Formats: sequence, C-alpha cells, structure tokens
Amino acid sequence: MAVNLTENSALDRKLKLEHTSITKKIDTFVTNVGEIFNWFWVILIAVILINVILRYVFKNGMIELEELQWHLYAIGWLIGLSSTYVVDGHVRVDVLTDKLAIKRRLWFEFFGILLLFLPFIILVFVYSIPFFELSWASSERSTSANGLPARWFVKGFLVLGFFLLLLAGLSRLTRVLVTLRSKFGVGK
Repeated sequence: MAVNLTENSALDRKLKLEHTSITKKIDTFVTNVGEIFNWFWVILIAVILINVILRYVFKNGMIELEELQWHLYAIGWLIGLSSTYVVDGHVRVDVLTDKLAIKRRLWFEFFGILLLFLPFIILVFVYSIPFFELSWASSERSTSANGLPARWFVKGFLVLGFFLLLLAGLSRLTRVLVTLRSKFGVGK
C-alpha cells in the first residue's frame, strides 16, 4: 500500500532544523546518554518480573525491589526526557501552528522555547540542586526499614536529567535560529 504524502501531511509539516557543529555535538551527547540509560528499562522489567514471581509464586514480596522499581522508572524517565526532545519524539500539540507557514512555525518554536520551555527547565534545575544537596548531606534513605539506602542517588538524576534537558533546549533554540537565518535571512 503506497502512502501519498501531500505538502500538508504531518510528516512533511515537521520542522527540519539545521545543525551547527556545536548543536551536533550536544545532540549526539544527549542522545548517547539516553541510549545508555535505555538499558534501565530492561533492568526495570526484570525487577518487576522478579518481584511479581516472588510475591505471587513464593508469597514473599520485597520492599527493596518495589523501591528499586520506582528508582529505575524515575531515572529512565528523567534521562529519557532530553533524548526524546532531541529527536523530536515528544508529544506535540500543534493545533496553533499546524496551518502556519514554516517561517511562522519557526518563530513560534523560538518563542515557545525562549519564553516557556527554558524558564521552566531553568527553574526546576536551579531548585533541584539544593533538593539533591540536602538529601546528600543528610544521607537520606528510605523511610521503610527494608528500603533502599542512598535516596540521594535517585534525586541526583533530577539534577542530571534537567541539565541534559537544558542542553537539549539550548541546542534546539540555536538550531531554530540557524534555520531562520539560513532559510529566511533573519539577522543577516
């Protein structure tokens, strides 16, 4: 079955942003980190299966495995945000921009990143640092007697995840500007 792509199809409407040498390096770095941490999803599935077998076959659940599940899920999700953003695989609601010309879509993207995305990421990143530091300094651990030690470890991924997302956002902002400049002569 052949697919007929028109100019207004969703695949053609995706912004094709140009790269610079720096944005290529940033995007490659963020994507490579994401690829490494993708293995956490495999480990998470194995932990879930082990926990289910222990609980329902051997009638012996383990708090440590339950906590490990949410730690692995949090790490995978936090690191996955940035690599998903780099490959433009995140959920987008392009109701406002779908019918706009490419130049206007690029400006919409630029101001969306500059006024909404980056301030939010910077805010979370800045406030996650003392959140992690307090957890580290107090050697925070699970409140459960059999829970995992070193809760600060998973909180550190909040800092790392939003740092990577900040890098990805700055890279994308740069790519939008480069595309506007090369295709439409903006800023020349």
